[in-house]
Amino acid sequence: MQTPADLLATLPLGTRVVVRRRTGEGFADSLGDLVALDASSCTVRTRSRGDDVVMLGDITAARTVPPAPPRRSPRRPPTGDGRVRG
Repeated sequence: MQTPADLLATLPLGTRVVVRRRTGEGFADSLGDLVALDASSCTVRTRSRGDDVVMLGDITAARTVPPAPPRRSPRRPPTGDGRVRG
């Protein structure tokens, strides 16, 4: 059976992944692009936290995920006359 670390080792850098790891309080997920991998850790570039370094020994699950949807443009405030700007 393939371990999560073995799966990560087969993926090209830039692949979008989710990695679950053990923490002191339970578990945490890192969702983003796999940007680095060595013998002891991997780095996932997330939108919210930036580069997240995860020790391979702490990983309990990993998988590839589809590309992120495009970000929505910000909503514009109403014009004050009942119409919404477009």
